Amino acid sequence: MLLAASCATEGQEPAEITQDLTPTVTEMPMAARVNGTGILLADFEEELRRYQSAVGEFQMDVSVEEARQQVLDYLIEQALFVQAAEQNGNTVGEAELAQKIAELTEARGGQANLDAYLAGNFYTPQSFRRAIARELAMIWMRNYLIDQVPATAEQIHARQILVDTENEAIAVQRRLEVGTPFVDLAYEYDLLTGGELGWFSRGYLFQPAVEDAAFALQPGQYSGIIQTDYGFHIVEVIERDPQRELVGDALLAAQHEAIASWLAGQLDQAVVEIYIN
Repeated sequence: MLLAASCATEGQEPAEITQDLTPTVTEMPMAARVNGTGILLADFEEELRRYQSAVGEFQMDVSVEEARQQVLDYLIEQALFVQAAEQNGNTVGEAELAQKIAELTEARGGQANLDAYLAGNFYTPQSFRRAIARELAMIWMRNYLIDQVPATAEQIHARQILVDTENEAIAVQRRLEVGTPFVDLAYEYDLLTGGELGWFSRGYLFQPAVEDAAFALQPGQYSGIIQTDYGFHIVEVIERDPQRELVGDALLAAQHEAIASWLAGQLDQAVVEIYIN
């Protein structure tokens, strides 16, 4: 200040020297960003510790690299659910969050027990609140997607003959070609159910090749030989309904498929930046 004053010309006020006292906000370290939204490095590290603890408890053989990737993938998917929930009008407010934590505290038998749970599972009170908020948003978004699943879908009622070798399948095929009823052969190879597959919609069967073959057929038609990890299949369609009500396992499968398809689309479009090795 003295130097500045001495350098000022006569009759002029010395230049005012000011200091910006506005505190600088330092961003917390991030593990990644998903469409601009950060995943805190601290949250990633805590989730990784929980995952590795569970892996050790169940004596699973998972490398450190695999564990890190699976945890990161999960947090990225979680971020997409949270973002979509907000875009569709759901934001987890303080009142909802406080109520949920109060419910969890009561379920644990009090604050002391909850604190012990947090410490034993690598949570801080702050990271636990963030985790609960994300979980509430995910649940809301999953339910939102499930509500969009139609109550009906095209479904097929089919049966199959499943054998271990291709030669057996060829022998079955030849018997079908000479007129042996499919149902008779099906009971020869499956005395209990006759190869009954029941009614199913797309995305329901564990063998997509069998499902694709069935949906290419009309009632009374049977497929060629289909090879899967289970063996060699020949499928016959008994009935098909373009708008059959989804119930039970078929409904659950349709809901699962809707969520998986939505998530795959979100991941394909997402801008993901990774900051950890």
